[in-house]
Amino acid sequence: MPSAIDINGLSKSFGSLTAVDGISFSVAQGEMFCIVGPDGAGKTTTMRMLCGLLPMSGGSGTILGFDLKTQAAQLKREIGYLSQRFSLYGDLTVDENIEFFAEINEVTDFRARRDELLAFTRLQPFRGRLAEQLSGGMKQKLALACTLVHQPKIIFLDEPTTGVDPVSRRDFWKILSDLLHQNITIIMTTPYLDEAERCTRVALMNNGRLMVVDTPLHVKSLMRGSIMEVVCDGIRRAAAVLAGTVGVKKVQVFGDRLNVIIENESVGPAVLASLASWEIRVADWRFVRPTLENVFISMTSDEKQAEAHG
Repeated sequence: MPSAIDINGLSKSFGSLTAVDGISFSVAQGEMFCIVGPDGAGKTTTMRMLCGLLPMSGGSGTILGFDLKTQAAQLKREIGYLSQRFSLYGDLTVDENIEFFAEINEVTDFRARRDELLAFTRLQPFRGRLAEQLSGGMKQKLALACTLVHQPKIIFLDEPTTGVDPVSRRDFWKILSDLLHQNITIIMTTPYLDEAERCTRVALMNNGRLMVVDTPLHVKSLMRGSIMEVVCDGIRRAAAVLAGTVGVKKVQVFGDRLNVIIENESVGPAVLASLASWEIRVADWRFVRPTLENVFISMTSDEKQAEAHG
């Protein structure tokens, strides 16, 4: 499948701060590609450079064959961008917002496209409602409809479901899945690693650098050892105890439970015995498959340790 995006050594600096540090990747046409990382990782800066909204400090790239440095103006006609702070007009209705974005994208005969998008995003019953009166999830659907009005070949979505309720998140992902069937390439960022598991490939990003780019399945295979999930009293105290247990490689805290990364499952009894010796009550435990979150935490922890010893 031909590449829609080819990026080589892309970087961006703001004075002495390097926000994006020489990243390289490619995205195939019709793919859903996700950049994952915490706040400050460089995700939004990367997206803005890919959309031609922010000049790059170094590197090169092409999107749909357009050179990012010299053809940004031509590129903008072929892409859609939904930013973290997409500006809907609260005093305009759903219909009027789509009409406005059609006009600024020079879509003259927009009515059929608007009706199609309203049906697609399930906003038809609300077309006469003011945007400021919509729920957070409905606002995101409307923002997506406005992004799609000029029929872009690639859409860039910067954390589109942040702050959206779980039901609306599910609906939004159903819409994205339908877009893939239309062969639209989707590039998105998200802080939610469970969302990233739905994508064709993921890029784990931290401190302006890409740690790994691969399918979710292959990224999860990078986790070495077994993961033992433990629900117990005194989570923080238990984590400290297990950090010194033979055969335990890492301990990750997730709310009311621990993910204990051990060399292999035979270390399990030693984990339970260690907790018992400190009179820490275990309510439940089981072995679980690694998630992208496990891998990301493990890789960033390894980076910190390497820097501390570097």
